Amino acid sequence: MVQFVRFVTFGMLGFLLHIGAASAQEGKAWTYNGPEGPEKWAELEAANAACGAGLEQSPIDLRPYYISSVEPLSFDWKAQPFPMVNNGRSVYAQVAKGSTMKLGSEEFALKQILFHVPAEHAVDGVRHAMEIQFVHTQGQKKLAMVSVFVRAGDRNEIFSQLMGHAPGKLGTQPLPGAVDPMTLLPKTRGVFRYRGSLTMPPCTENVDWVIFEQPIEASQSDIDVFKLIFPMNARPLQPINRRFLLKGVY
Repeated sequence: MVQFVRFVTFGMLGFLLHIGAASAQEGKAWTYNGPEGPEKWAELEAANAACGAGLEQSPIDLRPYYISSVEPLSFDWKAQPFPMVNNGRSVYAQVAKGSTMKLGSEEFALKQILFHVPAEHAVDGVRHAMEIQFVHTQGQKKLAMVSVFVRAGDRNEIFSQLMGHAPGKLGTQPLPGAVDPMTLLPKTRGVFRYRGSLTMPPCTENVDWVIFEQPIEASQSDIDVFKLIFPMNARPLQPINRRFLLKGVY
């Protein structure tokens, strides 16, 4: 079984003290395009240095990969009436305490569910319509990301409910009732595993990524709801450099 050594960096600690991925976005002068776009992130603040100098940045094209055993993965996510938040760069679901994931022997708490269009990671150079990123933390020291691709197809009831309550402008809109985030996972257990970074400033590295190979389906009309709010909120692909990308079944 492959074990991933986990490191703690000052960037990671500072990020987690701001309580999750989406919180790091707020109040920061950066965008997904234009003069404060990804090519300039490292120049906007000293804390963003990894965005330009890091060698383990995300997202990446998921190739080439090595077939390997991977750490066991289990989920204990709870159904809840997520508040849907628009922070000006994305829409995310804020998660209450109680939902957890185990990666190997380590337990992480689910904090947020982020949505990106198009998918940030690519498969053989091709990006799916969207990517859902489940942000997990362990105390104030470790971060693990679980990603699911979304392609146009059959309607997904839960995805439809989330998009139906996505705020069109800055603010928060609660869901009318509890929804189960487990329904946003694909049925097959094939995953990619690699060591990467946050896909937004400060681009902190040493983040464990678990990306499901099989996408889920959602109706094109529900995907378009998000695209009307954010036509594009994905970081460009980053070089894999000397990292190992693994593919296996958990």
